[in-house]
Amino acid sequence: MKTHKFVSQILSAGFIALFIVLLPAQLVASNNLDGSSVSEAGNYIEYKGQVVDRKTGSPLPFASMNVVGTNVTTVSNSEGQFSIKLSKDMLTPKVSVSFIGYKNKQVFLSELNSQHSRIEMEPTSVELPELRVISKDANELIKAVLEKKGENYFDSQTLMTAFYRETIKKNRSYASVAEAVVEINKQPYTSQKSDIVRLFKSRKKADYSKLDTLTFKLMGGPFNSLYLDVMKYPEVLFTEDMMANYEFTFDRSTYVDNQLIFVLDFKQKPDKTDPLYYGKLYIDARNLALKSAVFSLNLTDKDEASKMFIMRKPFNARVYPFEAKYRIDYREQDGKWYYGYSRIELGLKIIWKKKLFNTNYLSTVEMAVTDWGKTVEKKSNDFKDKLKPSVIITDEASGFSEPQFWGEFNVIEPEKSIDSAIKKIQKQLEKK
Repeated sequence: MKTHKFVSQILSAGFIALFIVLLPAQLVASNNLDGSSVSEAGNYIEYKGQVVDRKTGSPLPFASMNVVGTNVTTVSNSEGQFSIKLSKDMLTPKVSVSFIGYKNKQVFLSELNSQHSRIEMEPTSVELPELRVISKDANELIKAVLEKKGENYFDSQTLMTAFYRETIKKNRSYASVAEAVVEINKQPYTSQKSDIVRLFKSRKKADYSKLDTLTFKLMGGPFNSLYLDVMKYPEVLFTEDMMANYEFTFDRSTYVDNQLIFVLDFKQKPDKTDPLYYGKLYIDARNLALKSAVFSLNLTDKDEASKMFIMRKPFNARVYPFEAKYRIDYREQDGKWYYGYSRIELGLKIIWKKKLFNTNYLSTVEMAVTDWGKTVEKKSNDFKDKLKPSVIITDEASGFSEPQFWGEFNVIEPEKSIDSAIKKIQKQLEKK
């Protein structure tokens, strides 16, 4: 299938394609972000807070959050902060919070206020049993995970609403922020059909003067995030040559809400010289479903690794990746698992000819499903304006002009650095 061939090409290229091209400067308007814990607007209420470790107070990044009795979900950001918007008609809503290695916790959102907006999580202290459930052979475990894919993951089309964000940072300062709300027609996990995406609304802000007259463009937009769904698109990790390429070993198991989670470490075998991946797989012991995967690309061979990312570059510079990190999290509903959140962090170093200093760029791409429901046939066919897998989201996005731009859509709460970057970029553009 043509689409699957493209998916494979994108995945083998490290999920992200990077353009460095000359573009004229663009001016866009500002957006004001509300930092209160509870706010009302229109027909919805927004609740904000932070997920932290109860004992240390340390923030818990990428904690999974689900509004009890609904399909409304979100994830905390890298600083543990979150935002949830719900209809005013919903009576005493509760949110369930989960984090690997911690006990699940349910909290009434009405308890969040300006004085107490923290959700404190308790580390699990359950004794770990011996591995009697399955073979102690790590290779057999990962094979069992793949064999049970059709049983464990969504087996019908599902309409999902998701929030997408991509940022580019030059050295320590943000140069570009783009965000979007998209609708995903998620195909069954056993189907060869690729997921379909259409754009609801989007916005961007960029200070091109920070990019040395160069603009980074990330090709693929939300598809980069979707193709990290390794249970739907196994081409990068779970290939036919997986056992020949990787070593799998058991790490210490952990728990989520008293449910045993097997942890597998994996890395490329010593005789494999091509850039491959290393990291951890978190597997639910009850049904052998992949709950989460956190991994990085081996960048030992920088020249080969650079070929995986750079499609065009300046004639007067060399470009090397110094960081390539990936994360995919799944959620469970009624015994079925589905894509919930993914994140990509890509760092590039530009070594300029005849220049004293080099330039570092760090791009972050993340997407979280915020709501979903079974696909209505008529609705599933209504994707005439669908995005192409080669989309460049910054070309589709508009400016940051409306204070309440997202309305009732749920979004990933921006880190403080992103929030301040938006305001800083705007001030610089206004001066010009």
